[in-house]
Amino acid sequence: MIRGRQGVGPAVFAAQKWAWMIRELMISASSYWCRLALLLLLLSAAAQESPRLPFGAWKRASEGPVISPRGSGWESAGTFNPAVVVRGNKIVMLYRAQNKQGTSRLGYAESLDGVHFERRPDPVFAPSADYERDGGVEDPRLVEFDGTYFLTYTGYNKKDAQLCLATSRDLIHWDRKGVILPAYKGNWNVKWTKSGAIVPAKLNGKYWMYFLGTTADNKDQMGLASSMDLIKWKEETKLPVLPVREGMFDSRVAEPGPSPLVTPTGIVLIYNGADDKLVYRTGVAIFDPKDPRKLVWRSAEPIFAPENEWEKVGQVPNVVFVEGMVKWGGRDLFYYGGADANVGVAEAQTRH
Repeated sequence: MIRGRQGVGPAVFAAQKWAWMIRELMISASSYWCRLALLLLLLSAAAQESPRLPFGAWKRASEGPVISPRGSGWESAGTFNPAVVVRGNKIVMLYRAQNKQGTSRLGYAESLDGVHFERRPDPVFAPSADYERDGGVEDPRLVEFDGTYFLTYTGYNKKDAQLCLATSRDLIHWDRKGVILPAYKGNWNVKWTKSGAIVPAKLNGKYWMYFLGTTADNKDQMGLASSMDLIKWKEETKLPVLPVREGMFDSRVAEPGPSPLVTPTGIVLIYNGADDKLVYRTGVAIFDPKDPRKLVWRSAEPIFAPENEWEKVGQVPNVVFVEGMVKWGGRDLFYYGGADANVGVAEAQTRH
């Protein structure tokens, strides 16, 4: 359990804070109506600290992995960090697959129920450009606009990691668009760039994308970029929009997960947080839909964490890393990498 002030968790501390404020103001209020008005005001403010999320509590839809390494070739060392979309009557997954030399490619799998997947024998996206050579293509995110799929991924050449883009009409044949946010050239992200989660709707006349950048002190934090055409992107802020938080589950890394949900009350972004021991857990952040730069709310504690052995033991221990999310049969399915070795799936009831 991540602890907050005076040995209590952040959620407990928040509740204690509001209880204390209500008690003190009620004592000082001079009349019944004044006390009632203060009580309603404070209860309203307290409620804003814990918004109703568009999905319920998470649980594992499968206790074991749904995709695991196989064979001796391109997916023999690890299969993890998946992106997913619904296409027709199937869930299509692109997952990162690694061989024993450490080179990553993207595999393709389909499912009719969200748990059992059929895989293609060969990768559908493999490193070919100079910015991908030897290291490979890593950690996909997917979003669809007007029948075209936009794939953001990390191009890694064993020296630099940079946020890249490709497009497709069928999720199998891809057209590279190149590096969209180069490393070492950001406003505050002066090292690598990765992990582009594109907002699936145009807001204020622009497309928006949350991404990961690394600061000079080696903290991985979240930034925001915008585009008029989904191809050319530019940074929107001089500072991270979701910084790391000292002493909490996201003290070292705050990294975007899948494409966010756009709701009337906010842009709901699932993100991957890591603490100083690099244990990865899942958090939620909400941004203002009228201004995607503005953080409205953020979870004080993780909503999902490594529990099973295969999530704790692997190429990188103690990791659940969510990159895929779809609505399926009245529920939300969340796909994640476990310990950089396998793919797992969690589920939650969709709230209306």
